[in-house]
Amino acid sequence: MIYEVNSPEETFELGKTLGKEAKVGDILCLNGDLGVGKTVFTKGYAKGLGIVEEVNSPTFTIIQEYKDGRIPLYHFDVYRIEDSFEMDELGYEEYFFGDGVCLIEWSVNISDIIPKDVKTVLIEKDLSKGLDYRKITIE
Repeated sequence: MIYEVNSPEETFELGKTLGKEAKVGDILCLNGDLGVGKTVFTKGYAKGLGIVEEVNSPTFTIIQEYKDGRIPLYHFDVYRIEDSFEMDELGYEEYFFGDGVCLIEWSVNISDIIPKDVKTVLIEKDLSKGLDYRKITIE
């Protein structure tokens, strides 16, 4: 599916819609350049899960856990991961195959450990269509 949005609010709403449909075991791999809206999408997704806590990018902590929604959300930002072996130290398998859903920003950095049955979300800018335009491809 390809979605075209023209504001951060629309990116948020798309994430929220998908969050409402989420089920235990879902893994979404979020990819795109810096500043395209991966965290905005995640904030919407969290809202769709019923999470009221403020969602922030876990760039320096690698993972944030949100358990106050209808399903726990495990939000990874693996931008700073240099080797997927670092994920072993986090016990990533407990998250990937646990009781919640995982959203993984920069999942291309750990592609060798990503399960096969995941959704991939690619967010791209096209400045010729406006500063806030985003093409969001979900596979």
